[in-house]
Amino acid sequence: MSTATAAIGRSYRAAQWTMLFTVMFCYLFFYTGRQNLGFAVKGMQEELGYSSSTIALLNSSLLLGYGLGQAINGNLADIYGARVMVCGGAALSVAPNWAFSFTSAAGWAALLWGLNGLAQSTAWPAMFRLLANWWPRHERGRAVGLYLLSAGFSSTLTFALCILVLYLFPGPGGWRWIFRLPVSLIVPGALVFWLVARNRPADAGFAASPCDDLAEPSPAAAETSRARYRAVLRNRAFLLTCLSIGCESIARYGLLNWVPVHFLGPNWRSNPGAGWITMGLPLGMAAGALSAGLIADRWYAESRARMVFFFLSAAALSTVALPHVPASSPFVFMLLASSGFFAYAPQASYWALCPALVGRERSGTATGLMDSAAYAFAAASQFLIGYSADATHGTTAAFYIVAGACLVGAVIILPVRK
Repeated sequence: MSTATAAIGRSYRAAQWTMLFTVMFCYLFFYTGRQNLGFAVKGMQEELGYSSSTIALLNSSLLLGYGLGQAINGNLADIYGARVMVCGGAALSVAPNWAFSFTSAAGWAALLWGLNGLAQSTAWPAMFRLLANWWPRHERGRAVGLYLLSAGFSSTLTFALCILVLYLFPGPGGWRWIFRLPVSLIVPGALVFWLVARNRPADAGFAASPCDDLAEPSPAAAETSRARYRAVLRNRAFLLTCLSIGCESIARYGLLNWVPVHFLGPNWRSNPGAGWITMGLPLGMAAGALSAGLIADRWYAESRARMVFFFLSAAALSTVALPHVPASSPFVFMLLASSGFFAYAPQASYWALCPALVGRERSGTATGLMDSAAYAFAAASQFLIGYSADATHGTTAAFYIVAGACLVGAVIILPVRK
């Protein structure tokens, strides 16, 4: 290898990590705009008279908006690239959050929260396509794992900021600030992304990628949007993976949306510190995202479905025990962390499967469709959880629904082979 070639390789490697860390930094703030509702539920129920079914409607509106946006924005990410999609969506997400904080009518709240879901949906497939452009197949699990790590820490940051807001604004109406302050962090994150990120190696001055599969020509690069959708939707293994991640998303958002409601308790206003116990959930998710990606790359790169089966089965066991452990127990934090770990760990394998199953040039479209399916399942489950909470006057049933979804998702993924 010549000195010039070696220098290009080192330069490209540095650029790879720069792109990955830029994606991670930007996505660190995205969940502040859509995982904040759970901490406002108690205040909304007390002051606005919202039932659990109404809260479920709000959750479903966001998830449906997000899922619909994914089906469209994944393909747009293949066309326009991550910089335009991510920064545009970030700017559009702040407005519905602030408007939501001022409304009291459930219908307007549902509309605004659905629009917020549409805005938020621009980032995920676009960022994943950027990583697929920069990272080769044999290292993609690690890159996706670190990307998911930032998503896990985004949940952690969102939980912490929302609990802090409850401390700073403990009186009536204080919950409205949950939709005003944390989401503002999206703006500087998007600004850094615009200044640093580049959609593909060629945009950063690299004539060709020094890495294996990134340099391989693909006929899919010249496909029309219609052809990309048709090719992806005819892939049986991809469709099974979509069904499985749909079940995993029922579990993920069932936990994220209802764990704060369950563990804040009836005296939440007099004891907002009870919310800190819920931090175990996003911390566990962050740990699961990183470790699962590394494990899959090292030992299960060609059989990621086995990883998904194992983690979802473990998630079912830990989640079903959650409602039977009192919030005052020293074990509840560890149980929340393990539930988050096992429920979120399969994400690295799901997203690494996208380019492996359908090809890198279709990865944005496939990622958008897969995430669309995931959020459609999650949205539908919110109605079931909300109805069960109203019918039973509690949130215990939510954890049983989550556990059941994990088991179904674990079985569905087994026939998938790379």
